[in-house]
Amino acid sequence: MTVLSLTINGITHKVDADPQMPLLYVLRNIVGITSPKFGCGLSECGACTVLVEGKPVRACCVPVVSFSGQAVTTLEGLSTSDAPHPLQQAFIDEQAVQCGYCISGMIMTAHALLMTNPSPTSEEIKLALMGNLCGCGTHVRIVRAIQRAATMLRAGQST
Repeated sequence: MTVLSLTINGITHKVDADPQMPLLYVLRNIVGITSPKFGCGLSECGACTVLVEGKPVRACCVPVVSFSGQAVTTLEGLSTSDAPHPLQQAFIDEQAVQCGYCISGMIMTAHALLMTNPSPTSEEIKLALMGNLCGCGTHVRIVRAIQRAATMLRAGQST
């Protein structure tokens, strides 16, 4: 076990963990952040996606020691319950969620996309989300939600 310093959602956490423990387990079991989910454990489904320095990362397979000194952002870091992020609001407005298990990863991947491409086409959205799986099949509504959020963000709503 090693004490590691991690910056998660703007807050520095000192965690006592095996350096090879996947970031997902540190987030969920030590820090108590539950939005990233364990899906496949193989970095293939996207349910565990978080942002590291603004880039989407699959937290289930990468050792926590890899993130020392880097900014990690989870869904909890995008907004507050009183003021949802435009992506979260768009997912609500478009009723893009059924079971919700994949949505945290979808939103984090979409956030990274919108930060680099504020006006993505449907095809660009689908390409960005290609590695995020949704068993409920709400893909069309998810794409519409991301398009809605892009419009909201371009209109000046906060990120």
